[in-house]
Amino acid sequence: MGDFCQASEEMPTLEVPAGKTFLLKSVSFSGPCMSKNPHVLIEGTIVAPNSFDSWDDDDYEKWIGFTAVVGLIVDGGGRFDGRGEAWWKACNDNDSACSKRRQALHFNKCNGLRLSNLHHVNSQKGHICINACDDVEVSNLQILAPDESPNTDGIDISESNHVNIHDSFIGTGDDCIAINGFSTSINITGVKCGPGHGISIGSLGKDGAYETVEEVHVKSCAFKGTQNGVRIKTWETGSGYVRKITFEDITFVNSENPIIIDQQYNPNGNRGGSGIKISDVTYRNVRGSSADEVAIALNCAGKAACTNIVMDNVKITSSNPGKQIRASCNNAKGTAISASPTVPCLSS
Repeated sequence: MGDFCQASEEMPTLEVPAGKTFLLKSVSFSGPCMSKNPHVLIEGTIVAPNSFDSWDDDDYEKWIGFTAVVGLIVDGGGRFDGRGEAWWKACNDNDSACSKRRQALHFNKCNGLRLSNLHHVNSQKGHICINACDDVEVSNLQILAPDESPNTDGIDISESNHVNIHDSFIGTGDDCIAINGFSTSINITGVKCGPGHGISIGSLGKDGAYETVEEVHVKSCAFKGTQNGVRIKTWETGSGYVRKITFEDITFVNSENPIIIDQQYNPNGNRGGSGIKISDVTYRNVRGSSADEVAIALNCAGKAACTNIVMDNVKITSSNPGKQIRASCNNAKGTAISASPTVPCLSS
């Protein structure tokens, strides 16, 4: 991070001033830093190049990256504009340029990260990636991309612990938040999602990988017009586990697949594997409307199955007046204290 990272004061600040717009190519900042709390203050606007030939060819992973910057603070009320329209079109046209898309903000091994009060729009690919970080606070973000923009996840989390995301609005063309392998103690509260593919755990276990996720708590979140609501997705060929998951005080408005577990995700048709075990998943005080006939889908594999699935005060109705909705389940075991529609594989 150059002179900024080597500054000896308690909180050195790299400032993007208000009222200014800056065009920025790929850039990476690496620690360790001398300061305990380096501060990036974004009050203005940072925009990405919007043509393929304006980028360097040596980094197709990220637009702005931070590695091993401990105690990093990024805030200020400013805006990141990824100007991703050309890349979305390339993906829709099966153009090779699609593979050169970059995630907008990438944080790797940034323990103690504090990210807040920022606007993120139109990333080429995912907007924010949090990888191998511990003790992370994310709040008061607005993340936006059109619902037809491919793979523009709001926040991707992987190999990270003790991540707290709250009081944010995310509407994109893919997952609002995706929780990937080897992540634990993830708390998501007060997030509004839509459009997008909901809040997802997974997918996990691709290409036979062993992956785990546990202690995820999603509370007081709202979904409007999303393709999915709260979802757990694992590859049939993988191994590992997902456990101790809670979805509480959740609302849906015209969402497809409000509650879905897909333990047999297998778009390539490959078979086999021990499966990723899913257990101790609770849905409590969940309500709202489903755009699909199947409002609750528990598609669990025969080998691994899903155990101790709890539905406690779940009430979902159709968003189409007069239409009936139902639950679908396979190889799921647990308890339904109060669930509408009735979930036939769970005991009352």
